[in-house]
Amino acid sequence: MIALRHVAVDCQDAAALAAFWSAALDRPVDEGASPYFASIGIRFRSRQPAWLFLKVPEPKVAKNRMHVDFGADDRAAEVERLVSLGASSHGEHDEYGTRWTVLADPEGNEFCVGMPSADRAG
Repeated sequence: MIALRHVAVDCQDAAALAAFWSAALDRPVDEGASPYFASIGIRFRSRQPAWLFLKVPEPKVAKNRMHVDFGADDRAAEVERLVSLGASSHGEHDEYGTRWTVLADPEGNEFCVGMPSADRAG
């Protein structure tokens, strides 16, 4: 059986992108962050996976083939909070029994925030 341990993100500035995700996830950046490598939660055992940010030479040029999805009790408020932190909103969807918003982090990596369609408050 496998278990999710890390979410790895290729990026241009690991420390800067880790700072965004630190605020988004409300988890501190681990000591030693640099433009080349940064992490969130790698030194602690937790139910949540650690996040790794690794500098790569090439910029992001296409849509992610895989991304993370988050749930929120108040989707609209959470989307507003994430946009205020530096995310950009890329569309609202209501399909397959779920309502979600597609966002991108400051380096363009897509992620979603959703909630069941029956919960129309968000």
